[in-house]
This record gives sequence, structure tokens and C-alpha cells, in this order.
Amino acid sequence: MDRRDRREFLADIARGMLIAGVGYGAAYDLGLTKAWSADAKAGEADGDKPLEFGAREELVCLLQETAAEKLLPLVVERINNGTELKELVACAALANARTFGGEDYIGFHTFMAMAPALRMSQELPAARRALPVLKVLYRNTKRLQEQGGRKSETLKQVAGDGKSAAQAAARLREAVHQENRAASDAALLAAGDADAAFNALLETVTEGADVHRIVLASRCYDMLGIVGLEQAQTMLRQSVHYCVKEEAWNRRVHPQVSKVLPRVFDQFKLDGKLAGKESGLRTADDAWVAELGRVIFTSTPDRAADAVAGAIAEGFDATAIGQAIALATNELILRDVGRTGKQVQAGKPEGSVHGDSIGVHACDSAHAWRTMAAAASPRNRAACLVMAGYQAALDRIERGGDFLNWQPRPTDEVLKKVAANDQESLLKQLDGAIRDNDQERACAIVQRVGLLGYAERPVFDVLLEFACSEEGALHAEKYYRTASEEFAAARTPHKWRQLVALARVTASEANQPAAGYAEACKLLGVT
Repeated sequence: MDRRDRREFLADIARGMLIAGVGYGAAYDLGLTKAWSADAKAGEADGDKPLEFGAREELVCLLQETAAEKLLPLVVERINNGTELKELVACAALANARTFGGEDYIGFHTFMAMAPALRMSQELPAARRALPVLKVLYRNTKRLQEQGGRKSETLKQVAGDGKSAAQAAARLREAVHQENRAASDAALLAAGDADAAFNALLETVTEGADVHRIVLASRCYDMLGIVGLEQAQTMLRQSVHYCVKEEAWNRRVHPQVSKVLPRVFDQFKLDGKLAGKESGLRTADDAWVAELGRVIFTSTPDRAADAVAGAIAEGFDATAIGQAIALATNELILRDVGRTGKQVQAGKPEGSVHGDSIGVHACDSAHAWRTMAAAASPRNRAACLVMAGYQAALDRIERGGDFLNWQPRPTDEVLKKVAANDQESLLKQLDGAIRDNDQERACAIVQRVGLLGYAERPVFDVLLEFACSEEGALHAEKYYRTASEEFAAARTPHKWRQLVALARVTASEANQPAAGYAEACKLLGVT
């Protein structure tokens, strides 16, 4: 496999306080963080020339400049005339990156939903295939127009700093520490090809434990398989800009995080531990994976990082370690009592667990760390896994709650009430439970389907319909893909936990249809 094929293969498999009390996204919405838009116009040395995308420029501009209420008929016409969904997503991602550059909360959430929406489309019947893509394109154009379209573009043409590629990662990290966006861009561009730039970026990304810092970096790299490697710099610069904008907040709220990797790498002598082919590493059985997951879930962040580092040092392969981390974060969805008190927001009522809930954020972060580890250099692979364990434990304690004593879904009491044995009846009951926002019953029904040995695909089909139709507080697409890919990656005894968690989140987000979805159905002639 040559270098380009390897990059494309890795991109394909890489699929994603007051502030601490409510989460960074909510804090941003409430105006508790530094205003991001001001810096974007502060005259830093980004250059004056706009980014242009060659043959794609016309479609990028259409998606960037069209009024949202006029967009979908134009896009459906393009589809009918042969434009592929992949090309539409690629051009929407370029429009988003050029305008927001990773610096707008709704903007980067919309970007992070694009690749998941495209992959969701591949699971649908032909007549419905465009629905998740149209939904995200509508959200994207609406936000682009709200923020001024082409009049407020963040990313401009830039050049590398002309210095050694070998030291680009260190220069990038230092420029981010200085909150110098222009120097950060220049260091990234000097790093080299897509693999080199991604690995240089990871040395900065791994200094934080904010969900958006992690998932955005993962989705930027993931998008290379859609937009093409020639747009690697455009995609990855979004993550750079996010890190620059977050730097002061990161130092203030999580000052300890940047010290985790130096300590752990030194203590466990991790450099080179993940070098070479993983086929020669130690094999982990199901019990080992479950026990490491339990340790991560119940530990302090530093202890969880040590547990992962110890597993790496002992020679266990990255896949098994990642499976354990996924089990730990899955517990946060299964055990969560749901939003209470000040956590309640518009579209996120009491008891809900969708959107930026502790569990969804933790699962998306763990998934992003794991997929980045799969695409990273040996050093960064170890760093991603250690930080994944650290963040899983941090997520459990940072926003409060008694997760260690709350019981996971489904409870025996609710499970006993699901008496049906035939698959068709159970699937109908699942659809009804979701429409009733009955999280407990939805979890129990899916658990019973698994216990009876039925196939998972019909369950995914029920949940997929809601992931397409509901807004999900900006997270429906991302978390559907997270749960789907974790199900595929999990060991047999642990797989159905991922589906149970997805059923719970789906029931939580139901009855809040996404803007543009009804129009998309009408244009496609589906119900």
C-alpha cells in the first residue's frame, strides 16, 4: 500500500465551574466565553486573498450565498441532474470551512455532522438516501446566511512559515499557546503532507480535553476522504483556529491537562511502545476489556490515564484499549438521570440526554480519540489513547452527578414489562416508545431484541429514521455514527450496550423535527 493509499485508507476508517458546570457549548451560547467573531476580523496576518476551490467554486458559492428557504429545490435539481451526494457534502464542507474556520459554535457543529450524514445516507433506501444530507445542507446554508455569507469569511489564503517541517509541531504548539492564529496557520502549512500536518496538529490537540477540540480535529481529518487530500490544509486549519480561540479558556479551566502526557510518557516510557504492526502485541480477552473499562469509569482522570498507559506499556493493542474506553463512556449514557435544574434549555427538557449531554459528549470524544489513534503516528497513537482514558474519567466527574451509584438502563423492573418475543412486534413497540419519548422502555425493548438473538440491522433502521428527521440539538448525526461504529468495533458481549444507548438518546430527541426536513421529504416524494 503506497503512502497516498494509506492516507485514504486511514481517512476512511477514522469515522468522528460555571463553564464546567454547564459545558463549554452551553457556556458559549450564554456568552460566558470570549467572543470569537471579534478576532476573526482583527487584521491578523491571514492575507487578503479569499480561498478558491477551482471547479468546485460555483457549487460552493451556491451553497454559501443562497437564501436557506430557496436552497433545497436547487439542490434536489442538482441531484436529479447527476450531482452526487458526496460532492454536495464536499462543497458544503468547503463553504463552511471558508466562512467559519472552526470559530462558530453552530457552524462547526454543522460541519461535524456532514460526514456522518453522508454515511447515514448509504444505509437508506434509494428514494430516501438524500434526506440526511439535505437536512444538514439546509442547516449549513441557514447558518452561513445568518453570519453574513461571503462577507464574513474567516479562512484566507496563507503560506507556510518557510521553516523546517521537522519542527512544525513544536512551532504550532507554541503559536497556539501565544494565541497567534497567523503563526499557527503558517506552522501547520509548513508541516508537509496530510499525514504530517495531522500528526503535527495532534501534538496541540492532545493538550486539551474539551469535546469540541477533540471531535472537530477528528472530523476534519475524516473529511479528507470526501473533499480530497488537496484540501487537507483547509480542513485542518479549522481545528487549529479552534485551539487558538480556546487556548485562554483551556488554560483557565483545565490547567492540569497539558501536564498529563509528559508525566505519563516519562513514567511508563511510552515512546515507541505502539511502533510496528499490532499483530504481534498482547491479546486481550473480553474480561480484560471489561475490567479496564470498569477501572477507567470508576477512577480519577489521572488514574484512568495511568491505567491506559500501563496497558500500552504491557503491550496490549490499541483496538482492545479503545474498546475498554468505549465501554466506560457508554456507561455515562446508560446511567445518566437526565437534565435537571439549570441544565434544562430550549429543546433539552428535564430528563433529556440528547445534544450536549454528558454521555453523548463523552462517547463522541472517546470515538474521536480512538479513530484519530488509528490514523496517527505511534507517538500520537499512544497520546490519543491516554487522553481518551483521561477524558472519559474527567467527563464523569466534571459536570456533577452520582454516576457510580446510578443504575444503568435498562433496569430489571422495566425489562420485565417487555414481554413480546417476535421481532416485528418488538420493533413496532420500539417505534412507539421513541415517539412517546419513553427512554426507559426504548432501552428495555432494544435489550430484549438483543437477548432474543435477533439481528441488529432492523433496530438500526428504526433509529436511523429518527436520526434523519430530528434536530437532536446538533448531535443526532454525529452520535448515530458514533454508536454505529462503536457497535461494529465492540466485542460480541458488549455490542448491544451501544444500541441500547442509541435507543435512549433517540427517544430523548424525538418530536423535535429538524428545520428543512419536511420540505426535503416533499421534494423527494417520500413521507
